[in-house]
Amino acid sequence: MTEHDDDRPRQPGRTVARSDPGRAMAFSDAVIAIVITVLVLDLRPPDTEPGGLLAGLLDEWPTYLAYAASYVYLAVIWLNHKAAFTRIREMDIGLQWANLGILATLALVPWPTAVIANTARTGNLADERVAVALYAIIGALLCLSWLVFFSYLARHPDLTHDHVDDDYFAHERPRALIGVLLYLAAGAAGVFIHPLVASVIFLVLPVFYGITSHGYDQGPSFLRRGAGSAKSS
Repeated sequence: MTEHDDDRPRQPGRTVARSDPGRAMAFSDAVIAIVITVLVLDLRPPDTEPGGLLAGLLDEWPTYLAYAASYVYLAVIWLNHKAAFTRIREMDIGLQWANLGILATLALVPWPTAVIANTARTGNLADERVAVALYAIIGALLCLSWLVFFSYLARHPDLTHDHVDDDYFAHERPRALIGVLLYLAAGAAGVFIHPLVASVIFLVLPVFYGITSHGYDQGPSFLRRGAGSAKSS
């Protein structure tokens, strides 16, 4: 911690202990690495007769798709998490719990991924609708945990580095809210229209969060213009 950081004013009346974010980052990285590894456990060899291995492998394509989508999603979460923590100078107990909330929800991702893979093998449309709805609920909860995380930092700018705009995390909240709404919409589309519609949204959302993983201020020009307009209004 630099002398300049020590001089940053704290919120009046707050005497709670603060800690360096290094341990939280290391713990979070370990959890994300374990969760990504768990995803692989559902990639099992197909049960086929001799000579039918190729056909059996090709029939497992829904499993590969579910793994790829969840892996990319978790990778993007790691990028977003890393980008957020480069702006955090110190942590209090509230921010610790907000971070643990993100880890608790992302640890659930392998569960709906496995459910989608297993129901795809059966070919039962009713079960597939339930599976995508479950995935959508977990995705929405994960985005909601990010909304809580961003909102806490928006209310406590004294926890961030001096070079970070005090409104930065307030402007990050719409990204999380978009995810909550789109995951719920994807679940509804999967139930009332077709599971493939939900699957397309599940694939598109990580792309959006990957593009904006370092925030609107470092994303594509059209996102920066939109963020700038919102800030000036």
